[in-house]
Formats: sequence, structure tokens, C-alpha cells
Amino acid sequence: MRKFAIIIAMLLLLCSCRKLEEESIETTAQTELQTEIITEIKTEPATEIETEPPVDTTNDGIVSILMAGDVLLHDKVANSGKMNDGTYNYDHMFSNVRSDIENADIAIVNQEVILGGRDLGLSGYPSFNGAFEVGDAIVSSGFDVVLHATNHALDKGKKGLLSCISFWEETYPEIAYLGISDTKEKSEEIYVVEKEGIRFAILNYTYGTNGIPLPSDMPYCVNILNKDRIKDDVSRAKEISDFVIVCPHWGTEYILTADNNQKYWTDVFFDAGVDLVIGTHPHVVEPVELIERDGHSMLVYYSIGNYINATAQTGAGIANRMLGALADITVSKTENDVAITDYGIIPIVSHVKSGEGQCTVYKLDDYTEELASQNEIIYSDSSFSLTYLQDLCEKVFGELYN
Repeated sequence: MRKFAIIIAMLLLLCSCRKLEEESIETTAQTELQTEIITEIKTEPATEIETEPPVDTTNDGIVSILMAGDVLLHDKVANSGKMNDGTYNYDHMFSNVRSDIENADIAIVNQEVILGGRDLGLSGYPSFNGAFEVGDAIVSSGFDVVLHATNHALDKGKKGLLSCISFWEETYPEIAYLGISDTKEKSEEIYVVEKEGIRFAILNYTYGTNGIPLPSDMPYCVNILNKDRIKDDVSRAKEISDFVIVCPHWGTEYILTADNNQKYWTDVFFDAGVDLVIGTHPHVVEPVELIERDGHSMLVYYSIGNYINATAQTGAGIANRMLGALADITVSKTENDVAITDYGIIPIVSHVKSGEGQCTVYKLDDYTEELASQNEIIYSDSSFSLTYLQDLCEKVFGELYN
């Protein structure tokens, strides 16, 4: 009996050991499986979460305006665009200031002479006509607005003016050309452009057209300075914009100060509520003035001179025509107002040199005595030099240059 009991006990012990072994195996398997799962989880590549890039609000409500003066196509300038292969290209005229033009929110240029195209015959002083390729260069360099209300608008008559208008409308409909029109309706339009939530109205007028009468069937084709019209245009502009710019072609040629006529129109613009005036026509630079009275302020650039020129005239004072300026203005928007918050000038130099692609423009800061010695204008006025230009800039602009 005792022997039988021992056998039963041994059988029970054997079964118990087997059960423990199975449980151990199962536990080991579960542990290995959990380890494998955890390892897979840890080594699974992280999922990329696509996010929108942060919005740069640094310049919200801040707009930069740049304006270049007279693009004056004297013979050397016009001929510099004729390439050796017979094509025409004028990109070189803007290459040294291209980045400044491109970086401006609104870039304006005064196209002094009509661009009637080569089919009408290119010509220089005194009755100008420029190639369409000048317009190509203006656009490729980054300008947004082209001014055409100048005393040379009718140098090639109605035909030249209409040819110029067709070029802009058909080739570059995105570019605003101002100051000339082929219909009465267009002549009455107020150009407005919006940047950074600020609406800018830009108006362009000239004192006259060198004695050439306006066509009897198109008396509206060139915007002429007229007090009643200006008051009406500015009034309408203020209704649809936040900031009004007027670009008048005015003043006396080659005089370094504003004349009485400019002062008269300045009062007209101020009383009408204009915010910024940038003048052209004198072919030399004139001072900048901030006028403030009766709760209103208006900044006036009386003349920013030539952007580029190569006059064939000679004598004292010719060197003055080689200095121009880019008007550089910052306009900012606050909760209650839109106003000019900074302004200045970028002095530039017309560099005259014969040959393909040689006539160009440099910033005065980049100009050297070596370049000045190569400028062919020195044969027209021996006083021309880098120092001469720097002294002239300081004389006209004072602290604004320094």
C-alpha cells in the first residue's frame, strides 16, 4: 500500500513539473513576442507631419516706392542698344541698379521720349523716337509703372503716340503706362495699385508738348497740367485710394533749384491733398522738401534729374546732367493713417561710352575716378569727375545725401 502511494506521488510530481515547463515556455514566447513588438515600434520611422511655413508679417503695411527719372535717348544711348548681330537690346541701361528696381514694391520710371518703334525711324534730339526694345528692358528690369506725359510725347505726332500705346497694351498689358491715352475714357481713368493693404493712386501730367498742338480729334491724348483738372482728379483719387502720388513734368531745364512755376503747382497739389510729388524734366537734380501745415504733409522731389542721357552739347554745366537720383520712399499703414515713414535718394551717374551695350548707369556710391575718366562726357565738360558729382550731390541734397 505504501509502495502504491509512493508511485502516485511520483506521478503527481512529474505532471506538476511538466506543467511548470509549459508555462515557462509560454511565458518565454510571450516575452519574446512583446520584445519584438516593442522593437518594431521603436524602430518604425517617425511619420512626418506637414506644416505650413510661417507667414512672414515683417513688412505688413509697409510699402517701398522707387522712381527713376528721365530715360533720355540721345544718339549714343540709342545706338548702344544696337547689337553686332543687328538686334536691339537695352538691358545694359538698368543692369547696375536692377536689384534696387526689383526690390521695390512699386517701381516707376519716366520714359522721357515716345517709344514709337523702329518702323517709324529712331531719332534723337530734338525730335525723339525710341525703339520698343527700350520698353522690353524697362519691363525686364522690374518697373511696374511707366510715365509718358512729357514734352516729347508728340515728337512723332499722333502716329508715334498711338504706336507707343499699342506696344504697351499688346505686349505688356500688365504694365501701367500713364500720361497718354487713345480714348477720352482712358484719359479720365485714375490708376490705382494696391500693395500690402494700401491703395496708391498715381497721376502724371506735363507742362506742354514743345509747342506741338494736341490733335484736334484727340485733345485728351496727353495729360496737361491744368488746375481744375488736377483738383478733380485728386478728389476722385482720394475717394478710391489711401495715398495719392503726382508725377509732374515741370520746371526749368538745367536749373538746380525749383522755379516759381514749380512752387505754384506745389501749392495746387498740396491744397488738393496730394501726399507725394516726384518731378522730372529739368534734366538735373533739384532739392527735396517736406511741406507740413494745417495737419497735412506732402513730400516733394522737385526734380530727380536724368536717369540716363548722353547729350551732345558742350560747355560748363554739362557735367550736372550726368547726376541723377532714384527717389526712395517708404509708406506705412497704421490703425488710423497711411503716411511716409522714411525717404531718401540713391544718387546715380550716367556713364557715357560709345559702343554696343556701353551706355549705362552706376550708383554714385559704386562710381570711381577710373570710371569717371572713361566717361566720354568729359570731352563735353572737362570739369566732370567723381569729386565733382559728389560735391554737386551734397550741394543739392545736403543732409539727405550725407
